[in-house]
Amino acid sequence: MNSAFIPAATADAEYFEYSKAANPISANLISRIPYHSFPATLCADGPSRVVPLDLSEHLGCAGPATGPGLCANFIRLNAGDNLRLAPNATSQVLYVIAGSGRLSQGDSQFEWHQGCFIALPGLQATTLTASADSRFYYVHDEPLLRYLGVTTGQDRFSATLYPAEVANAKLREAADDPRAQDRSRISILLGNRHFPQTRTVTHVLWAMYGILPPGSVQKPHRHQSIALDFIIDAPQGCYTLVGTELDDAGQIRNPTRVDWAPGLAFVTPPGYWHAHYNESDREAFLIPIQDAGLQTHLRALDIRFS
Repeated sequence: MNSAFIPAATADAEYFEYSKAANPISANLISRIPYHSFPATLCADGPSRVVPLDLSEHLGCAGPATGPGLCANFIRLNAGDNLRLAPNATSQVLYVIAGSGRLSQGDSQFEWHQGCFIALPGLQATTLTASADSRFYYVHDEPLLRYLGVTTGQDRFSATLYPAEVANAKLREAADDPRAQDRSRISILLGNRHFPQTRTVTHVLWAMYGILPPGSVQKPHRHQSIALDFIIDAPQGCYTLVGTELDDAGQIRNPTRVDWAPGLAFVTPPGYWHAHYNESDREAFLIPIQDAGLQTHLRALDIRFS
């Protein structure tokens, strides 16, 4: 073709032989999501602030981002201070690690305290006001929208409070069920009536509140959603093993070990086998937050147990 007749619209077009482009991770064209831990000391003291748990440099994407589609954060909010949250996000989930105060988002206003969960849409900014020194674990999906090149245009749900007393009672009810020990885990999933098919806390995010009983093992499992795990409380002797393969006995081959500590946040990459262990004589409590709402809607979650 005469170059004079090639339209400018072809300038960005490229063509790849299938085997050289079908699996960009194996070809090292795109990085894997790394194992990484973030200690509680990141928000233990100092001024009121949001602390992104940022892995964007490793992921090769604009930041801050903890995974390709999610950003986890710690928040410190000192007594008497206000903090404004305004990510370009469709979904936000906060867990109150400590403290108390009040939240305002549009027409929604309510009080929160230690142990509460909060789910927020993203069209309007949120103001947090602390009546006592407070800390949060906070996850939103701004990296997903940044990758798609879109902005929030419609809220799919309204600000939703999951009071600590109710969540704790529901979790204890699950733990006291006579059949609890026969299940793969002792936990509750936070849901929202607007998402009856995915049964998730938002249409993008999935949040679990779980107990790891003393002397117990949660056997290896995997799923295609990233897990952003937060340890509420754990004695010594609690840990997670993570790896890419199982051996013939169904155990993780050559695992990476993550030792738990109160306030620790860590990343479990999608598609990796992981198992949780409690070798102590006390209960441990954890919160995994994932993009499993979106993955479930796409029919791509593919959760499996060894």
